[in-house]
Amino acid sequence: MVYPDTINPKISLIICWEIISYSLIRIFVVVKDFAFKIVSISMALLLLASTTSWTVEKHFCMGHLVDLAFFADAEDCGMSMDIMNDDDLTMQQESSCCSEEVIFVDGQDDLKISFDNLTFEQQLFVTSFAYSYINLFEGLEENVTLYQEYKPPLVIRQIYKIDETYLI
Repeated sequence: MVYPDTINPKISLIICWEIISYSLIRIFVVVKDFAFKIVSISMALLLLASTTSWTVEKHFCMGHLVDLAFFADAEDCGMSMDIMNDDDLTMQQESSCCSEEVIFVDGQDDLKISFDNLTFEQQLFVTSFAYSYINLFEGLEENVTLYQEYKPPLVIRQIYKIDETYLI
């Protein structure tokens, strides 16, 4: 005998499963959105870093680092002598206690990819990819039903009548 106030354990298990699966799907969507944002930001930073020219200048005085400058000229220590003419330049560089070190990294200026010089393997890959992508969304010419040759199972009991509840 089935009482209307009791909950069928099968139904409660189904309800719990639906709640858990909905929660898991929601968590997956949130994590996917967060991962998408992180990847987008990291790709933007990578593009910025690869297209920017970097200059690092170091000024040494008697072998010790006095100034380090990024993107600008390093300030000297004030001990360098003023250059009078070109003949004194070589003599001053030999007798000077100061030295400069410049590290320059040139950024990428050309961001357009040219398709003029593709190798045969690259052309083959592009054409096969385009062909398979275009044919991916084509429908079948006829509807295929795999269950057409199978007979349905025999109904022994009317299951919908077993689970019904009647209030009298």
